[in-house]
Amino acid sequence: MTDTPDRTETRAELLPEEQAVDSADPEGQAREVLRDSDRRTEHPEATLGRRRPEDTV
Repeated sequence: MTDTPDRTETRAELLPEEQAVDSADPEGQAREVLRDSDRRTEHPEATLGRRRPEDTV
């Protein structure tokens, strides 16, 4: 997927849990979240087995 302004703007609207900790740069955060999501979607085999339960807390 490509990083489009609309996509970033939509994702920059913080989720409740993100609002609780605030963000100095919601759009920058959104770009990184989308980039990571795209990478995992396009190459799921690269992320298999890399997370441990304590990494998601």
